[in-house]
Amino acid sequence: MTTSAHRLASGRGWQVLDVVCIASAADRPFEEEHRDFCVAAVTSGTFRYRARQGTAMLAPGALLLGNPGTCYECGHEHGTGDRCLSFHFGLAYMERIVADAGAKQLDFSMPRLPPLPALVPLLAEAEAAREMADTGAFEELALRIAGAAVTAACGDTDRGRAPSRRDQKRVAEAVRRIEIDADRPISLAELADETATSPYHFLRTFRHVAGMTPYQFLLRARLHRAAVRLRTSDQAISAIAFAAGFNDLSTFNRRFRRLMGETPGTYRARRRCS
Repeated sequence: MTTSAHRLASGRGWQVLDVVCIASAADRPFEEEHRDFCVAAVTSGTFRYRARQGTAMLAPGALLLGNPGTCYECGHEHGTGDRCLSFHFGLAYMERIVADAGAKQLDFSMPRLPPLPALVPLLAEAEAAREMADTGAFEELALRIAGAAVTAACGDTDRGRAPSRRDQKRVAEAVRRIEIDADRPISLAELADETATSPYHFLRTFRHVAGMTPYQFLLRARLHRAAVRLRTSDQAISAIAFAAGFNDLSTFNRRFRRLMGETPGTYRARRRCS
């Protein structure tokens, strides 16, 4: 086999795979079939992709677009191997996103999206999540990548309406829920269900109102709680990390340093010296 796929995360109607291909020009392409909607972000290498929508050369930063039931081929005439973050979506999942994004069609009419400047920050987030094994980030990333692909491929702009007072109330309720249960796993789908909205609409509204995604808010709440405990208690750093909702100490140390500009140990030591 020239291709391996490792599942990074999955949820209701979606999954994301880390797909690595080592095929070269000596390997003959063979036909495969998309079982569901596919949006694959190329992170390294190049390859030729041929599907019903057309043929395209894909390079890092491009998005491969696939429709369920469509046969396709990938070839490596010009180089060996590639790696992709491959997002897969069920029909009902995509139908909801298309409706919420105000797009005009469900199926992708083109085989790929080129490396668009607007997609760079989003794809960088996705690649960083893969490298850091941040599985919790992929629930939101799947929605954002699906929405970005739908709107860009259809030539629509996903501006959406300004959040209503009702939307603001929903976000406020979600924020309170996150603050109360920050040390527990909280999924995007769960928060959306509690506000009686679709995950895509809830995510877009939350970002508009709060200035960040629910997952980003959750991480900040956990880190803030941990920082307070570092200042006010003599508990072991590992105990504080686990109590705040982090599953391992290395992840906690990395995220704390990124937000606070120093390690938890240095942060605590400064408190003792002050």
